[in-house]
Amino acid sequence: MLGGEPQDVLIEGSTIAAVGHGLPDEGAEVVEAGGKVLLPGLVDLHTHLREPGREDSETVLTGTRAAAAGGYTAVFAMANTFPVADTAGVVEQVWRLGREHGYCDVQPIGAVTVGLEGRKLAELGAMHESAAGVTVFSDDGKCVDDAVIMRRALEYVKAFDGVVAQHAQEPRLTEGAQMNEGVVSAELGLGGWPAVAEESIIARDVLLAEHVGSRVHICHLSTAGSVEIVRWAKSRGIRVTAEVTPHHLLLTDELVRTYNPVYKVNPPLRTERDVLALREALADGTIDIVATDHAPHPHEDKDCEWAAAAMGMVGLETALSVVQETMVDTGLLDWADVADRMSFAPARIGQATGHGRPVSAGEPANLTLVDTAYRGPVDPAGFASRSRNTPYEGRELPGRVTHTWLRGKATLVDGKLT
Repeated sequence: MLGGEPQDVLIEGSTIAAVGHGLPDEGAEVVEAGGKVLLPGLVDLHTHLREPGREDSETVLTGTRAAAAGGYTAVFAMANTFPVADTAGVVEQVWRLGREHGYCDVQPIGAVTVGLEGRKLAELGAMHESAAGVTVFSDDGKCVDDAVIMRRALEYVKAFDGVVAQHAQEPRLTEGAQMNEGVVSAELGLGGWPAVAEESIIARDVLLAEHVGSRVHICHLSTAGSVEIVRWAKSRGIRVTAEVTPHHLLLTDELVRTYNPVYKVNPPLRTERDVLALREALADGTIDIVATDHAPHPHEDKDCEWAAAAMGMVGLETALSVVQETMVDTGLLDWADVADRMSFAPARIGQATGHGRPVSAGEPANLTLVDTAYRGPVDPAGFASRSRNTPYEGRELPGRVTHTWLRGKATLVDGKLT
């Protein structure tokens, strides 16, 4: 159990019936979990499932299977599909596909603007009132760079305590950008993506959120400067939350020297200084959550020259291992903190009903069991995701999810999907 002595957990139906010592097991299926850590089911606020439109990369089925394999019981699906999830009809389609497949709950994220084009607000109210009950809106993949549109979106979602999740990237400062702007980009001759392109948008948006009194969430925060802006905003009581990806906690722009497109991602891998600042911010709560930004791509979109390659990495099946490597095994977080950053807080931000709940009697049995003593190489051939674009192939990482339960039903048993 988290931060305490070993205890038994009894599941009856979809609910945790009891937690304690020496619970009766007559007639029960027993899972021996000695030495392992039991977490509340993980929640990912930033997943790309690609369906509808790019089923060659991922589908709701394959993506949710990957989620279950990684210990997730709920994921929030980004809106940059084809067609874009900017209407009640499309978000309901994604929501129903998630319910049909049953490996984890799927909560669609609605687009902020029609077609992600940044010119006209999408049907925010209709998406919220639909069966999908959308509460998070994002044009992720593109920045809502028009300040007037961003203000209107913040004003609109305030009525139902929704949140706008911003992909912070000033487009005019990143035209032709291929990697982080710095020493490495200069040496390689690749177009630079400057830190200020992220930081300037975050600074603007936290001020807009303060003015409106609404909630803004910063997607995949990646620079030390961004950390300081969010820290300042929180000190003023501004309703801002932020996420960091596993890859930004571990990898740096030095890897781009290989010209391997698996390291091409948006926002780009930054410097060691940025990585250390992100870890510190996640530890002290300035950054609220870890989100995967799981971005699957087919082989042909990554196995090409750097400039032509798509941006993004898969992350659902390795996220917990990277967090253990960078945050737990370094002493920056304990497992109770991990439960907060990867379950409680993302569920709270996204209003994921039934998820992010403590492991206690009467709560939904959404659970993840982790063998924290395991260490081994990452083999993408065994991934449940349809895509294999992981930056960790062959790299040894700690921890392995052995079991996942969604409302008491096992979706992963002994590391194998049911």
